[in-house]
Amino acid sequence: MKGFKDFVMRGNLVELAVAFVIGASFATVVTSFTKMFMDIIGKVGKSPSFSDYTPKGIHVGAFITALIAFLILAAVVYFFVVKPYEAIKARYSKGEEDAAPDESVVVLKEIRDSLRARG
Repeated sequence: MKGFKDFVMRGNLVELAVAFVIGASFATVVTSFTKMFMDIIGKVGKSPSFSDYTPKGIHVGAFITALIAFLILAAVVYFFVVKPYEAIKARYSKGEEDAAPDESVVVLKEIRDSLRARG
């Protein structure tokens, strides 16, 4: 049982569970936003849904709806998740570059330099 408890309490698993819950909630928000946006597009195009659109008997409406929903989802994820993440990552990585190297790295470099000097 101790091994199972250690596995469950491991940091990565907890972070993954939190990410899953937040992701599910975020998916609901994006789905609602997409539905609202599709209604707006439908009002402009005088049709509440593209799903019934069948030019010359070809059912392309569902594809058009799915494509627009995908583009909206991709834009929301890019502008509200990816861009802020990159900005935060860039801000914190600048601080790491200025930090002193780890002591083990310094020792390994000294060993390397002394081996080069002997050889």
